[in-house]
Amino acid sequence: MKLIQAVSLAIAFTTSASADILSVHCPLGCPANSAENDLIFGHLYAIPNNPNTKFADWVAYEVNVTNFGDTPGRKWSSDPLLDRNKTLEADDYKGASHSALEADRGHQAPLASFAGSQYWSELNYLSNITPQDKDLNQGPWKNLEAAVRHAVGFRNSLFVITGPIYSANMPSMPGADEEHLVPNAYFKVIYNKKGDTAAFMMQQSSERNDDYCQKAVTLAEIQEAIDFKLPNTLHVDQEIYARLDCQQ
Repeated sequence: MKLIQAVSLAIAFTTSASADILSVHCPLGCPANSAENDLIFGHLYAIPNNPNTKFADWVAYEVNVTNFGDTPGRKWSSDPLLDRNKTLEADDYKGASHSALEADRGHQAPLASFAGSQYWSELNYLSNITPQDKDLNQGPWKNLEAAVRHAVGFRNSLFVITGPIYSANMPSMPGADEEHLVPNAYFKVIYNKKGDTAAFMMQQSSERNDDYCQKAVTLAEIQEAIDFKLPNTLHVDQEIYARLDCQQ
């Protein structure tokens, strides 16, 4: 595994496969990472880029009101810290929205949560993008991201770990010239510094008008659907669901 650090962060990492990965982006510990992935700690989020799927296994970030602002726009670019053959490129997404996938370029760490940061352009790196069904991306996924922003306040941040799930076969990107694997679902884990957590899973087949609260699942269900370990410091708590306007 190549370890790439874009900013000076408090990171503890050893060659042991069971070592913790610590970052300000995941203060209770990051999920485990495969040795073949490139692990990147950027200014606004942490990602392990998977060279086989061509997408991040997970993305971890803090939702903090100090980063909010007007959406500055989208200008897709390759992550300068990664070899170009390890992610898809902007041209690989051509035709995806009109294919069987009906896919948008879906941010994993959402641009709207960091529009006020001077580093907002990093959100448009292709390493932070996956092909996400447009109804999912513009419907319950977007609404959950907005709910997280509405739930935070000054010195009252929330933290997120999100990523793709590959539990069923999906069509490939029609314009991509690299081998890749399209996710059939996504997970999102939202928590505070005590580890109180709300967990959600959404299929690519989700409808635009679906209620994101109805996508709530257990941490065990997410763990079963992914092949890396989530931090064991997390535990589902109804307080976080309530902050997100979900009554469980």
